Amino acid sequence: MSSTGDLLHRFLLERAQLRGVVVHLTSTWQQVRERADYPPVVADLLARCLAASALFTGNIKFEGSLSIQLKAAGKLPLLFAECGHDGRLRGLARWQPDLPHDFRLGAGTEPLLAITIENAASGQRYQGIVPVDDDDPAVLFARYFERSEQLPTRVLLASDGERCAGLMVQQLPGSDLGDADAWNRVGHLLATVTPEELLRLDAENLLLRLFHEESVRVLAEQPLQFGCRCSRERVAGVLRTLGHAEAMASRQADGRVEVTCEFCNTRYHFDAIDIERIFRDPAGTPTSKAEH
Repeated sequence: MSSTGDLLHRFLLERAQLRGVVVHLTSTWQQVRERADYPPVVADLLARCLAASALFTGNIKFEGSLSIQLKAAGKLPLLFAECGHDGRLRGLARWQPDLPHDFRLGAGTEPLLAITIENAASGQRYQGIVPVDDDDPAVLFARYFERSEQLPTRVLLASDGERCAGLMVQQLPGSDLGDADAWNRVGHLLATVTPEELLRLDAENLLLRLFHEESVRVLAEQPLQFGCRCSRERVAGVLRTLGHAEAMASRQADGRVEVTCEFCNTRYHFDAIDIERIFRDPAGTPTSKAEH
């Protein structure tokens, strides 16, 4: 075994005409987890969704981001995980204090899973909705690809509190699977993977152990890291949507509005002059320091 690090690996199974992605997260997941005292069941869901968000960016060919949102109104109002094309990830979850330790996705009120892809260059936004008809996120994600992109997909996800990992295998777009048995054969191989192996074996060892007869070829390696996309400009935009009166009413005793990013805990401050500038010149953003 060797260190898995925080990495994304793309690979091809040349004999089976399939492509795939492997993701390992350790430091990144720990930085997300330390932002809140997540109950184990919430931490496990968030970890697996975070790994999945990175997995799915493995085949994105544009500058932008992919996010996963799980809403199970009531006990788990929101779970959010996002990965950008640059390998920066962030995530958070909100839950009720009486969330049971054995909470299941289907137990939420009208649960909904949404996958959103945003193209930064074109400004286009695509969102696919996944019915929550299974308690395993990996099953839901596989169904998403089959329904929205017509690509047979298998997804494996695992977490142990300290790290999380994912493995995805897909049919190549346009491939007619000349080897008729390939999909079933690879599926049987994936079924042998244990969570411990997925979490602790590095990509090369894991893939060779599984697919040594499938002519596996490991392609590009991409570093992954925690990274928030908040900015003073975005926070100013939020204040602008509140309206002038409500923004001014939000000032604290020192006369400033303080906004804290839930993802990275960065605090942004706006005094009365800053707020006036926001509404006087929507194209400009007052400059002042952000605090971590």
